[in-house]
Amino acid sequence: MTRRIIVALLRFTLRIYFRRVEVAGLEHVPLEAPVIFVLNHPNALVDPAFLLCLAPRKVSFLAKAPLFRMPVISYFVRALDSLPVYRHQDQGEDVTKNQETFAAAAKWLAKGGTIGICPEGISHDQPGLQPIKTGAARIALGAVSAGEVRDLKIIPAGLYYTSKTSFRSEALLYFGRPLTVTPQPLEADGVLPRAAVRELSQTIEKALREVMLDAQHEEALHAISRAEEIFSSEGPEEQSTSSLARELQLRQQFVKGYTLLLEQAPERLRKLETRITRFEQKLQQAGVDPANLAPPKSATSLLTRVLKRLLAFLLMLVPAALGIVIHFPAYRLGGVLSSSLFRSTEDVVSTIKIISAMLFFPLTWLIVAIAVFEFAGWWGVLLTLPLLPLTGYVAMRFIEEWDASIAGLRALTFFLMRRRFFVRLMAERRAIKAEILALGDAAALPVR
Repeated sequence: MTRRIIVALLRFTLRIYFRRVEVAGLEHVPLEAPVIFVLNHPNALVDPAFLLCLAPRKVSFLAKAPLFRMPVISYFVRALDSLPVYRHQDQGEDVTKNQETFAAAAKWLAKGGTIGICPEGISHDQPGLQPIKTGAARIALGAVSAGEVRDLKIIPAGLYYTSKTSFRSEALLYFGRPLTVTPQPLEADGVLPRAAVRELSQTIEKALREVMLDAQHEEALHAISRAEEIFSSEGPEEQSTSSLARELQLRQQFVKGYTLLLEQAPERLRKLETRITRFEQKLQQAGVDPANLAPPKSATSLLTRVLKRLLAFLLMLVPAALGIVIHFPAYRLGGVLSSSLFRSTEDVVSTIKIISAMLFFPLTWLIVAIAVFEFAGWWGVLLTLPLLPLTGYVAMRFIEEWDASIAGLRALTFFLMRRRFFVRLMAERRAIKAEILALGDAAALPVR
């Protein structure tokens, strides 16, 4: 029961924090065989929360040993059937105890269970996959080679965030094709052959790179992000129906194309980056976002969209205003804590924001309920409490719709006042898009 409550609460929290959450590759996850999920780790405790909430199997995790001694957190870690991992970087830990953990993991898998592992060993801010540890390979090979586990599968799970530190950004959990684990003859002392462990670790690393955005250079990630934003901005309607899995595939192609051009044709790459920079400068001067760089289909459709949004604004205005007044202090406090205390470690910013929201928002509701009780008694509290979270949600949606409406109105005004310049910008975007596609073709990865 405790696990179900934790999972339900985390699932609700993720759906609120992220504007859009997608899961791809579910067909690759067996529903009965023992499974080891290997997951990239760019976003601290948010990463395992995604696997815990969105995998089609009940997942237990290998978690660093210090978590089992932390107040409050240790309770949740144990409630989720986690197993401790003893790491060299954790001062005072006895890494020989990992043998006990590996044995417990093998028993869990033998029962048909699943285990989640972040083989990089640490959460990080680097743009690409970090060298992985051998723990996942050792557990898998040890379990099947000893005959304890049959038909074990390793499932690479990639996490992709459009902006991992931003509230109401987007996230994708992408399951790759399963890896089969072949039993290996043990050495005379019962130890796994190092070559076999190393080979399986390399296979896991390669599989992980295929389900995540693996940019080994920060400048490549930045350039590709700018290019993809222009590439995918075909207007609000197109953008709202696009797939994060598709976006990830495009960025993976850009990474490989960028790396190839950097080595073989740096001048061509420099010209593309210069062209993108000039295009961005023109957009900035016009005050137009690339997502809104599309003319309206017709005056009727434009008028209908404006009237619908106006009606929605009128209906949401009062509850949204209440929601902003009530929740802004807690929202602001969480942002200040995450930015001031963890400014140099972006991988934990979202975790701190989510934890602070789970603490400060209920505290806010309690304070409001106490104030209502003083004026209206228990009936007032019973009527008010269910409405408080709802006003917060309405406020969030109101602000999002307001921002989108202002951006769209600005683009429309620009289109009507400077139509010729607007059309030239659209033509330039199409030309940049063609060059980006050519960049993907250069990496022998045609867009599907």
